[in-house]
Amino acid sequence: MGGLSVAVEFRDVGLTFPAVAGESVVALSAATCTFEPGKVTAIIGPSGCGKSTLLQIVRGFLEASRGDVVFVDRGSAATAPRPAMSTVWQAFNLFPWLTVLENVAFGLELRGMPKPEREALARKAIQSVDLSGFESKYPRQLSGGMRQRVGIARALVMTPDILLLDEPFGALDAQTRLVLQEQLARLVEESGTTAILVTHSIEEAILLADTIIVMSARPGRVVTDIVVDLPRPRSFATTHDPGYGKLFDRIYALLRDEVMRAIVIESGNR
Repeated sequence: MGGLSVAVEFRDVGLTFPAVAGESVVALSAATCTFEPGKVTAIIGPSGCGKSTLLQIVRGFLEASRGDVVFVDRGSAATAPRPAMSTVWQAFNLFPWLTVLENVAFGLELRGMPKPEREALARKAIQSVDLSGFESKYPRQLSGGMRQRVGIARALVMTPDILLLDEPFGALDAQTRLVLQEQLARLVEESGTTAILVTHSIEEAILLADTIIVMSARPGRVVTDIVVDLPRPRSFATTHDPGYGKLFDRIYALLRDEVMRAIVIESGNR
């Protein structure tokens, strides 16, 4: 993966959605942050602060209204082309008419990879998320947690330089979410892929990330970034580490202030 040395730098990035009726909406205001290669960066903040918007700008689905998004090769310090990316969404986004194997292999098929090769890689990815034996099942035959594991396998099989995770476990129950958090942490650690995670969960951010970016209430800006210095591998047991408690309290205090500010802003707009 040549793109593993590529960092993503947001330099004073803003995004304003033009008015359809009424005033225009400022989704992001002067966001400056860096996503380092080979690291997991979590983005956390109040609802509507622009977390997913920031992710879509990275992906190239949205274009910033101001500022620059720059891909920098850390090896040469030169500007680099946009690296290969895969996304895991909160909505499972699986094709209901395709089997698990076919869903995971779909991107490889679009690349023109021969069937034997793409199916071999898809089976390996399915095994990595503990779904061996379910290759011929359809999404409707799977639980929510299993469907999201298919989504993770489909993203990882593409060997992306950057893995984008947009609230990947937001639609799941608490127990399933905890298990998949541990599983995803292991997969990302093993792959060494650069990952950017959007989440509402402080616990999820601490378990998965090397750095946590805390965003303000809308219009979103970066309040601070926090290094997570807890040892890996991480699991639910990490939550009993005294360092975990200190990190959680620090992030919660920052988020509480921003959430309260968001409530005040929202109340004033009614």
